[in-house]
Amino acid sequence: MPDAANFCGACGRSVGSTPPPPNRTAPAASVPDPLDYTIVGDNLQIARVRLKPGQEVYAEAGKMIYKTPSVAWDTRMTGQTLGQKLLGAIRRTVTGESLFVTFFRANGMGEVGFAGAYPGRIQAFELAAGQSLMAQRDAFLFAQPQVQLSVAFVKKLGAGFFGGEGFILERLTGPGLVFVHAGGDFVEFTLAPGEGLQVETGSIVAFDESVDYDIQFVGGIKTAIFGGEGLFLATLTGPGKVVLQSMTLQKMRRELAPHRRGGEEHHGLDSLSGFFGGSED
Repeated sequence: MPDAANFCGACGRSVGSTPPPPNRTAPAASVPDPLDYTIVGDNLQIARVRLKPGQEVYAEAGKMIYKTPSVAWDTRMTGQTLGQKLLGAIRRTVTGESLFVTFFRANGMGEVGFAGAYPGRIQAFELAAGQSLMAQRDAFLFAQPQVQLSVAFVKKLGAGFFGGEGFILERLTGPGLVFVHAGGDFVEFTLAPGEGLQVETGSIVAFDESVDYDIQFVGGIKTAIFGGEGLFLATLTGPGKVVLQSMTLQKMRRELAPHRRGGEEHHGLDSLSGFFGGSED
């Protein structure tokens, strides 16, 4: 350009003006590496996870069954910042869970196995970035490190008092794979918008955050007392996916109780006794 030129002959921009910033797109969200795993067994299932060098998962304390020597473990609080870690610790204390989770990182090719604390099944959920899954207390087994584990408080008073799991649910937010464990076998429903499902309280394993959750009085007093199904049912309204379990831990304890009378399948006033006596851990 000549020394006296005021404008560029190629682009027309004024001499001395700041060039426009380059056209850059926002950085993509961290996408977890595919996880190599198999779930083996029937009603006493175990998840076998084969980790590549540098790959990591984290699990609820006490859920590991075995690991190879190449897999290192470290117990720490969840969260990226100190504030998130402290808030997460307080919330986990409220739920009666451990303050810490255990991280497993492979220094070479390695394997680690996880299982639940009672007979049941394991199911994996692939969560997209920002997608959340609501799960019952103690359902979380393990997940990829990109999955955020937090505590969600039930907003509706009826759901908190009569929902079998109290005010507390677990929220799992992607991206990444997350594994949950619950009792018996699983049955899945995909609810359309406005479609409803009435479920025995405590039988819910997990559901999409888009599903509305409430507890409603169903039937008459006579049915509740003599029918053995309790006074309240959980009502789930779509859209979204719902996973139910065939055997709750409360049912299992009741069946194994030494004072149980023969042929007794239900207690009609379980819902009221649970309300006045507190939830069973």
